[in-house]
Amino acid sequence: MSADRSGRARSRWRGRALMLLPFALVMVIGAADLVNGPQVHLGPLLSVATATTACFAGPGEVAVIGLVAVTAYVIVGVSETWRGVGEYEMQLSSLIMIMGVMMFVSTLRQRHRRELTLVRSVAETAQRVLMRPLPARVGPLRIASLYLTAEQEARIGGDLYGAARIARGTRLIIGDVRGKGLAAVDTAALVVGAFWAAAHQRSALRDLLAFLDGAAAVDPVPADGGGPGWGERFVTAAVLDVPDEKPCVHVVNRGHPPPLLLAHGEVTELIATRPAPPLGLGDLAPEDALVDTFPFGPGDVLFLYTDGVIEARAADGAFYPLQERLRMLDEHDPGRLVERLHADLCAYTDEMLNDDVAIIAIKRTPA
Repeated sequence: MSADRSGRARSRWRGRALMLLPFALVMVIGAADLVNGPQVHLGPLLSVATATTACFAGPGEVAVIGLVAVTAYVIVGVSETWRGVGEYEMQLSSLIMIMGVMMFVSTLRQRHRRELTLVRSVAETAQRVLMRPLPARVGPLRIASLYLTAEQEARIGGDLYGAARIARGTRLIIGDVRGKGLAAVDTAALVVGAFWAAAHQRSALRDLLAFLDGAAAVDPVPADGGGPGWGERFVTAAVLDVPDEKPCVHVVNRGHPPPLLLAHGEVTELIATRPAPPLGLGDLAPEDALVDTFPFGPGDVLFLYTDGVIEARAADGAFYPLQERLRMLDEHDPGRLVERLHADLCAYTDEMLNDDVAIIAIKRTPA
């Protein structure tokens, strides 16, 4: 809330500072017109101040600047004792007409801005419903997460994550839906919703994975019949169980990039013993999902991510060296690790992401 208040305060300060620009234009143009005398008429340029105001302010502010410009033009005309009264009246009428047009334009701009704000608010609400923010602490675990979409104006993408508290432990999922657009969002919502519904009810990871595999295979037919690639969706995912009382983590990886373990200054890939196909390809999946167990003790950090991180490219086409960057950052606080990696990723790619990005950092604290 304090961040929102400070953001609104900065926005108001910038608005007041911008209002100085059209006032300065009126003063400069009016003074230049008086200095040049009746031979050169710069008064019509006062419409620039009104047009500039319409770019960032509302119709009320445009009207104020317009009246100031008209007043300045009248003062200049009286001071110079215009010879061509008809020309003076025509330019004054043009200035007033431009003020009216700019007020109308500013009204439309504000209306569209309100509509865009409403749409963004709905999108952010939908994201919170479909992709709930992970809690900062669950049992002995401290968690930080990040979700970025490749589309700058989008709030929801095809990546997914979730966390659920179960008996004597914590269960997490991170995944990536094949493809983009509404079809990917639809599948991500189905899978993460199935995870929330079943994480507490299915004690064994094998049972949970079987349920998620069925959810990912659901293919509702849209009203338009679906576009190219519809019906060919699958989800790469990693599902983890972190017991409270044992220094380990149980992992089932279904075609997802392997989690990374940050411990004792090293970054280790937790590679699956037997690779399995992504969720949604149930016919190809083994009947019993193999659960791998890896050490995960107090002070260690688990780093989960989607392929949008490792497939991010620099200007020269080089992929983002995730493990190298994690070693370089050498950060074991989940919140700071996610913040620093986010800044580093944006700098590396010049904020041009080719795919959605989801990141989870998990640190085990003493029970």
